[in-house]
Amino acid sequence: MPRIAQRQERISIRLSPQSKRTLERAAAYSDKTLTDFVVDVAMRKADAVVRDHEVIALNAAEWERFQDLLLNPPEPNETLRQALDEHARVVRQ
Repeated sequence: MPRIAQRQERISIRLSPQSKRTLERAAAYSDKTLTDFVVDVAMRKADAVVRDHEVIALNAAEWERFQDLLLNPPEPNETLRQALDEHARVVRQ
């Protein structure tokens, strides 16, 4: 059964005839329309890029260290105190 997409936005791309033929072949092998193929591949890549920039993955040791620092934060140093003073000064204005 064909998928009926609820598409409301449109983009336009320019590419070489060879690139278009390659995408069309890949779409046909995947039993998808060219649009569905391009959107699916682009969204997978976009999701990976967003995940790389927005998700922090920690191993077990890093997670333990993170939790320890949250539960037992170090005393503020001079640099942090200066930053907090500057923040308070700027925000009051």
